Amino acid sequence: MIRSFVIAAMSAAALCVSTAAPAQQTEGTAFEARAMLTKAVAAVKEDKTKALDMFNKGGSGFRDRDLYVFCHSISEAKLVATGNPNRKQELGSDLKTGVDAGGKHFGAEIWAAYQKPEGQVTEVDYLYPKPGADKTPVAKASFVTRVGDLGCGVGYYK
Repeated sequence: MIRSFVIAAMSAAALCVSTAAPAQQTEGTAFEARAMLTKAVAAVKEDKTKALDMFNKGGSGFRDRDLYVFCHSISEAKLVATGNPNRKQELGSDLKTGVDAGGKHFGAEIWAAYQKPEGQVTEVDYLYPKPGADKTPVAKASFVTRVGDLGCGVGYYK
């Protein structure tokens, strides 16, 4: 009797779990951003030119929902790659002049993080618009690191 009840309960629970539609997550997480940065660093080390092209196109998993890779030239502090389709016009812009809507000089903070030893990851908080039509700045944190002659990062929106 108890055995039949346990089997029935387990079967019902399995049916409920298997038929429940999982909620679709629309925003990337800090964990996913950090994982994408790790993947981006590996891609740059393997073939920098190909990696920058993939980052700019958002291909090969380097653009996922609101997560994307961005990279700057260490020698000039210029943006050389961005997976954010709303920011393509910023390619070639000077990182060190970046100021968010709240007046924070986040560009200088990211630049300082790029000067740390290669592989050291720093988290920088600032306000920035999400990819898409809405240009309202929202809280964002980016994981950034130096990789060779580039500084690269992936941010997530809080």
